[in-house]
Amino acid sequence: MKPSRSFALLLGVVALAGCDQDAVQISSITAPVVGARVKFFNFGINAPQVNFYAGNTKVTAISSTTGTESTVGVAYGAVAAGNNYIALAPGQTTFSGRISAAVDKDLPIASIPATLEDRRAYSVYLSGFYNTTTKQVEGFVVPDNFPDTLDYSQALVRFVNASPNAQPMQLTLREPVAGTEITVGGAIAYRAAGVFVGVPTGSYDLTTRISGSTAAAITRTAVSFLPGRVYTVTARGDMTLPTAGTAVNRPFLDNSINR
Repeated sequence: MKPSRSFALLLGVVALAGCDQDAVQISSITAPVVGARVKFFNFGINAPQVNFYAGNTKVTAISSTTGTESTVGVAYGAVAAGNNYIALAPGQTTFSGRISAAVDKDLPIASIPATLEDRRAYSVYLSGFYNTTTKQVEGFVVPDNFPDTLDYSQALVRFVNASPNAQPMQLTLREPVAGTEITVGGAIAYRAAGVFVGVPTGSYDLTTRISGSTAAAITRTAVSFLPGRVYTVTARGDMTLPTAGTAVNRPFLDNSINR
């Protein structure tokens, strides 16, 4: 990183040894911490790799051993800080994703205002289609309203819709052996989040369906939910593309652990 870049404005941003290559992070939440807790996703279709900022303070970065700031950032489809939360000061702020590459270095491609509350958790998403002319992409923030008390008799699961051309969709979990299905909340529109729903632990096949339709819009098989854990399943990608195959921007259901 640039030696002149200061992280002093962060409240209690914790860097833990033994985590992966992201320089600024805290581990998955196991106890209440002072300040707000924020997780960052780059789900902007065709968006460049970015570092995330709160105001003018960089809060995610790739560590460098050369003394020069890395030009590698959070790529499309990835979660910053190894899928961990970052502790930030409560209050009003504006999040941005800024290009990490040498070309257009530190150019903000999204501006996402938010008000953070103490001891609350949030997820920030870059979303939409990246405009190569304006070099802008959409973004949004949702609260992560899961309980502080762990319940080891079940897992908690919610659905977020970050696919810009998706209609409101509803998430269903199917137990592949018995064939029983669990509906996770209602139909969720783009840039919105559903509530956390308790589900029996186990392995499920995931399906989203558009309201009023029985056809699968996006599927993903063999996703495990463990006892006492909290998960967010997020729809991302371009709904005009086939769901099968390996296209980077295809519709996809991301599974991220909150706790």
